[in-house]
Amino acid sequence: MNDISMFDIIGPNMIGPSSSHTAGALRIAHLAGKLAPAKILSVTFTLYGSFAWTYRGHGTDRALVGGILGFLPDDERIRDSFQYADAAGLKYEFIENTTEKDIHPNTVDILLHCENNRTIELRGESIGGGNAVIRRLNGIDIALSGAYSTLIVHHKDKKGVLAYITTVCSGIDLNIAFMKVYRKAKGDSAYAIIEVDSDINPSIISVLECHDAIINATIVPAI
Repeated sequence: MNDISMFDIIGPNMIGPSSSHTAGALRIAHLAGKLAPAKILSVTFTLYGSFAWTYRGHGTDRALVGGILGFLPDDERIRDSFQYADAAGLKYEFIENTTEKDIHPNTVDILLHCENNRTIELRGESIGGGNAVIRRLNGIDIALSGAYSTLIVHHKDKKGVLAYITTVCSGIDLNIAFMKVYRKAKGDSAYAIIEVDSDINPSIISVLECHDAIINATIVPAI
């Protein structure tokens, strides 16, 4: 028998009528905002399944924009996220895709356009109870929940890179709870997703990026 937590019964502390369509959607966008390599100038949300059919009525659109702005699920500003985005100069658009069927019903693709012509693409799924998972990042299938403080290392798939990453983590006393590696193909681009039991000192970024096979590293705080 699986354990059931109080969170599973009462749901998250949130603004909005639906944990899947508001809190979960916001969680996806919040993670996307943390992954942005520079200031976000514009964002395109492509909505699938029930997200596409009901996003206005359930406030999914406002939750997604609020997440990009860094709001948390219980932030009162979510209701007025469009106004906050406009004030910040953030452009946003929503595209409905109701034709693709072989996909999780609460799915959104997010395309971020950032300063210096930098972009990031990801796909997220709202999986119930306000929880969400990032399933794809820049064309590579991954799994990122945001439940732990997470270090994301974009690197070339080369021998010795993972050993270097774990040595650096050990050097600053990070205890790794989970670590998975996702790659496009052998020898191609890859992501190491490292979830840890404590906050991550930002100083680790410069140390990691000294390695010639590491493209960049990003810290995503737990949400």
